[in-house]
Amino acid sequence: MAEKPKLKVVLLTGRTIEQGVGKELGKSTREYVESVSVCYMDPGDMRKLGVKDGVNVQVSTAFGSVVVKAKKSLRAPHPGVIYIPYGPWANVVVDPETHGIGMPSFKGVPAVVEPTDKPVLGLEELLKQQFGKG
Repeated sequence: MAEKPKLKVVLLTGRTIEQGVGKELGKSTREYVESVSVCYMDPGDMRKLGVKDGVNVQVSTAFGSVVVKAKKSLRAPHPGVIYIPYGPWANVVVDPETHGIGMPSFKGVPAVVEPTDKPVLGLEELLKQQFGKG
């Protein structure tokens, strides 16, 4: 069986309008989860990986790995750059070290994106995976 393609990228995270609206509705709502469990990608990069809009991809960094939905970026072209909105899914793949300022680094994180058959975890499942059952 052929190995699935992988793409080296730079991860950026930040706020989106959809994420802000979802946050106002509540972090346990479907709207919030769907607004932050996504990865905006350059359409050319999506073609290189053979993924379509809404297909699951795995994003891996030195800090962790998370499955999110690939979304075609409307701000393209930006080959080699992906964007995950602030939220629990982004937190899995950014450096937790705050360097004494209380905020982790949310920009410029080297990452690898690849297609996956794994599901996007719901909020509760993601938190259990990351922090145990408490």
